[in-house]
Amino acid sequence: METNGLDVLTDFDECPCTGGTLDKLIQPAILVMLTEGPSHGYRLVERVGEMALWGGQKPNASGVYRLLKQMEARGLVASSWIFPESGPAKRAYQLTSIGEDCLKHWIETLTAYRDGISSLLKAARKAVATDH
Repeated sequence: METNGLDVLTDFDECPCTGGTLDKLIQPAILVMLTEGPSHGYRLVERVGEMALWGGQKPNASGVYRLLKQMEARGLVASSWIFPESGPAKRAYQLTSIGEDCLKHWIETLTAYRDGISSLLKAARKAVATDH
């Protein structure tokens, strides 16, 4: 549908309101997982998908591997190759002290997000309840 030359949203599947933009939160999720010990990339993809925040949807594996590479370049994680007796070699990632410090900053940021979202939700519920 188009109105006044603008595309009007009629299909919410592509709308950010479905949570599709939550991929920015994959970094703190990975940092949290790596506090438990080293892990390889595909396992991190699986575990992120298991988190309630993503509703069982696995993130794009290529995107996670790119993010891990960026995180390693920034010193948040370190990687090494693991050569199992059977199967292909796997790159394992582990948290660095800089990554731990980053996670501490994420805790502050996520707390502020949560508080802001709570305030927004309260205002949105009030606005819908007094719908005109």
